[in-house]
Amino acid sequence: MNSRLALGCGSVGYRVVERWAAENGDLVVVCEDASRVEDLRDEKVDAREGDPADPTVIRDLEVDPDTVFVGTDDPARNGAIAETVREAFPSALLVAYEGDAAGALGRGSLHDIADRTIDPVDTLVETVIERSCSRSTELARGLRGALARIDGPLAVVMHDNPDPDAIASALALVRIAAAVGVEAEPCYYGEISHQENQALVNLLSLDLTNLDPDADLSGYGGFALVDHSRPGINDGLPEDLEVDIVIDHHPPRAPIEAEFADLRSDAGATSTVLTDYFDRFDVHLDETIATALLYGIRVDTDDYTREASTADFEAAATLLPHADTSVLERVEQPSVSQETMDVISRAIRNRERHGTALVTSAGRIADRDALAQAADRLVKMEGVTTVFVYGIMNDTVFASARSRSSDLDLGETVRVAFDPIGSAGGHAEMAGAQIPLGVIGHPMDEEDVDVDLEVDVDEVIWDLVTGRFLEALREELIDPGDLVTEPSEFVRTTADADEG
Repeated sequence: MNSRLALGCGSVGYRVVERWAAENGDLVVVCEDASRVEDLRDEKVDAREGDPADPTVIRDLEVDPDTVFVGTDDPARNGAIAETVREAFPSALLVAYEGDAAGALGRGSLHDIADRTIDPVDTLVETVIERSCSRSTELARGLRGALARIDGPLAVVMHDNPDPDAIASALALVRIAAAVGVEAEPCYYGEISHQENQALVNLLSLDLTNLDPDADLSGYGGFALVDHSRPGINDGLPEDLEVDIVIDHHPPRAPIEAEFADLRSDAGATSTVLTDYFDRFDVHLDETIATALLYGIRVDTDDYTREASTADFEAAATLLPHADTSVLERVEQPSVSQETMDVISRAIRNRERHGTALVTSAGRIADRDALAQAADRLVKMEGVTTVFVYGIMNDTVFASARSRSSDLDLGETVRVAFDPIGSAGGHAEMAGAQIPLGVIGHPMDEEDVDVDLEVDVDEVIWDLVTGRFLEALREELIDPGDLVTEPSEFVRTTADADEG
């Protein structure tokens, strides 16, 4: 639990206390102004009247703060308080306001004592420049303009079988659209089958629209894509659909056609991007949205260990005070379905090692999300740095891949392997692919094969799918060494034919 101490209630100090009081954590305030102390007590703040520069007053507080803010309007007084604080709480983070019209002497002494100082003039200038000229501000203006031109309800479409990042991002964009007077609806195709994703939806009582494959889309006045960037690719929309808005953090595989597009591949999650828009649009972060966005960031960055950026940590810091962490604890401990356990079991049983790479098949599946869970588990095996897991569902091969190798861009690897015969993409450490069975079955049509020849279809799929992945892996690695074996002659022949 974060413990904070505020000393002095000048114009800036009082505003800081008001904001701190609205956040989780312990807060104690010491102020000489009796009227402000009474006002804070009325707001249920632990405010105490006294001289914050008096060592006796500070010692009698009996607190051990993590953070101390010194916030009177007098620069010299702030310096004296800071000296007292540093002696009383040497390990606390000390942030001090330089005060109104701070002189060079006062500024210098505070800089020597405090961990961070706030200069009112510099802060104002930086804020004006950042708010008016930054890239984020330009994007916010672009999004506002695109929303203003929507004529009718906006369908905010997640990718198929959405994960927490897609779900949270859609909810967030719907809320931002509503703030500027645009009706919007969070939509998805497929299923929410992953048990943690189901728990998120249920515990937050999220109202999402599940579109049928043949749904009539004529009632929507515009379309926005979140956490993916092309209609008809990993969603049920027509490929030629005109898209108004795209917000994503995945590197695009082709030029994006949309009136407005925000593609931030430096962010670890689309939820990070949407969190920034809440600040730019000055929209209140309610508990439901904050909880969903925080979970979206945590999942896509694997608790900030996978491709996490400074922006992800800053977004998480923004969201955490508003989120319900008890809900997140319940979301992360759901029961695991029998189907998921069966998929993981088959993936473990069918695994094949090629140096530090592992390929495996889960066979026929009913839940494609289980593949990702199998890949997450297998990549933690000793001696394994890259994992490729596939399963078959509805005449399609679905694949999930994970990597801990610093030499590899896994997203590019699966694109090289499967874009010629399906669709694929992702990031350096996690990726996925979809391959229609018809493409794989083409070389085995009756007109091409002796009808008396017994064909093991599963073996054909294994050879083609794992062969393509291993071949691409060898090409993409800086130093493949003994990582993979050479693909079979059948795989090479099929790959060359498809690419030619």
